[in-house]
Amino acid sequence: MTDYRDELQDFQSDQITLLGVTREVFRLGEGPCIIIIPEIPGITPEHAELARRVASHGYTTVTPSVFGTPGKPMTNSYAASSLIKGCISKEFAAFAIGSTRPITLWLRALAESEHDKCGGPGVGVIGMCFTGGFGLAMMLSDSVIAPVMSQPSLPLPIGAGRRSDIGLAPEDLERIKKKTAAGACIMGLRFTEDRAVPAERFASLREALGDAFISIEIDSSAGNEHGIKKSSHSVLTHDFVDHPEHPTKDAFSSVLDFFDARLRTT
Repeated sequence: MTDYRDELQDFQSDQITLLGVTREVFRLGEGPCIIIIPEIPGITPEHAELARRVASHGYTTVTPSVFGTPGKPMTNSYAASSLIKGCISKEFAAFAIGSTRPITLWLRALAESEHDKCGGPGVGVIGMCFTGGFGLAMMLSDSVIAPVMSQPSLPLPIGAGRRSDIGLAPEDLERIKKKTAAGACIMGLRFTEDRAVPAERFASLREALGDAFISIEIDSSAGNEHGIKKSSHSVLTHDFVDHPEHPTKDAFSSVLDFFDARLRTT
């Protein structure tokens, strides 16, 4: 079996057991905690670069391995294999409407554990793609005060009901509404033409959370100013362009500002 861990040599790796489940967790940096949950297919080199960029701004980045092989590069076949496994996993409930994903219970326990270790006012989260909506569910933890949903793709948008669904049980949404009424916010990122993250989903989030939902939607329509492909999906990793005038760079800067405003307070 190929060992891809050279890509992650600068990360500290630990086996973390919470709620009776053990997962490998990769940690980098110092400061308030940002949990970065991998997208399909797993902890790729691009994911590692995102963690490094965040950590370089004075944060501890914590990445749990929830699918795939840590460090393995993205390929179409690897992504397809991870997607199939994710779709049939009960932890992700990829097609369920009006449901909070079971895996978020473990992720919330991780947030609380890491908050105890790192201190500060709370924890930030970045979920992406399959895990994009998990930032919303993790708001159920008191420790999570700066959640970001990047291209939240669950439930998979097959049919009108799933296109507008936000991946949360109604009773959990009511708890989060109370939290946002008290001042909490959540940020969402997507490309406008991304079929995996339909506009209806962000419309539902705005309707449910009002001004507490801060949305950044990057133009990927035909002929857009920056030449962004219609197929673009991963705002902060695979489709990220590290150029000062690029919309994905601006989106990343907005994410850092969001974290700074909430996690740098005394």
